[in-house]
Amino acid sequence: MSEEIKKLIVDLGTTFEQFKIENDARVKAIEAKGVVDPLLTAKIEAINKDLSQISAMKTQLEALETVAGRPAFGGDRSASKEAQAKAKAFKHLMQKGDVNSIKDMDIQAAASTLSDPDGGFTVPEEVETSIDRVALTVSAMRRLCSQMTIGTDTYKKLVGVGGATAGWVAEKGARPETDTPTLVEIAINTKELYAMPAATQALLDDSRVDIGVWLSDEVSISFAEQENPSFITGNGVEKPKGIAAYTMVANASYAWGKVGFIAGGHATLLNNMDKLIDLQHALKAVYRNGAAWLMNDLTLSVIRKFKDGEGNYLWRPGLLENAPDTLLGKPVEIDDNVADIGAGAFPIFFANFKRAYLIIDRQGVRVLRDPYTNKPYVLFYTTKRVGGGIVMYEALKALKISA
Repeated sequence: MSEEIKKLIVDLGTTFEQFKIENDARVKAIEAKGVVDPLLTAKIEAINKDLSQISAMKTQLEALETVAGRPAFGGDRSASKEAQAKAKAFKHLMQKGDVNSIKDMDIQAAASTLSDPDGGFTVPEEVETSIDRVALTVSAMRRLCSQMTIGTDTYKKLVGVGGATAGWVAEKGARPETDTPTLVEIAINTKELYAMPAATQALLDDSRVDIGVWLSDEVSISFAEQENPSFITGNGVEKPKGIAAYTMVANASYAWGKVGFIAGGHATLLNNMDKLIDLQHALKAVYRNGAAWLMNDLTLSVIRKFKDGEGNYLWRPGLLENAPDTLLGKPVEIDDNVADIGAGAFPIFFANFKRAYLIIDRQGVRVLRDPYTNKPYVLFYTTKRVGGGIVMYEALKALKISA
């Protein structure tokens, strides 16, 4: 464990104890006088923000520490001579634009299905892997959900949605035909995502610049910033379909193809502790093992103040390395693309995201070198294809603010 993470864990614990003291004072003031000193409220909110920042820093540092030990692009000396040669050829191509340098390599032009006649060049595997690693550290949905790399534009899967029957029978008893299970097809299409970082030719001419590392650093954050909202709110037309874009129905009326919700009362979310318990148990027991909460930071700042009947806080900080913050014993992930608390909104999801949602990456990130459009800059038009969608509807539940 790094010293930075150790310090953050200590800070997290100390700050949470301070938060409890001040929030307890707020509750006592409400009970005694019916009002709270505005200065106390402001102090609690400041501590709340500190808790969010410390927790977020701990999560990111742990993720970065996990990937830091893996070889970066060009840094693995055990890589095959072929891989090293491809990396060298790709670097020369991107710096000089010399297509002859890759003539005998696997980094070859990929014909576009749209308009580019030359389509660009597939980046070496190390660069693509580096891009994916950075995305993992900044995307809550990529950390939570299942991911799959495919070689086509569409992923298809048959899912059984019930209907099969069985029964007990005596040794010589009749065995009538039982009902056949109903199967539905899940199809997730990939959509095109792009980034276009720029560099001067002078920078590229510097032989010390590792073009693979530079490109992956520039592109990865841009890709992640575009992906993250789509996994929550995407409409499925030009981007993946997000969990909040599906039809929501009261959980009592849940049916396949829809997401069940628990009605959560007032828009302040206060006095909704019981609704969180209801939401947790709306998920079948088979999915609760491995389930997590997903909400934005403003929603969490409200929930941090919730206590059970014995005065214990429902939210607990993760005070060990790689231990998540928890709510009612389950991990909490923060994604600010989830809706704010408000009438008619869905600010909280509880799900076994590994079972519920699948992110699809089409193998192959392509880059097209453009030295002409914006001289003296060289543009690197980089594309990948990403899809996402719910594959197990009953493994995802939402909280709806009714009024």
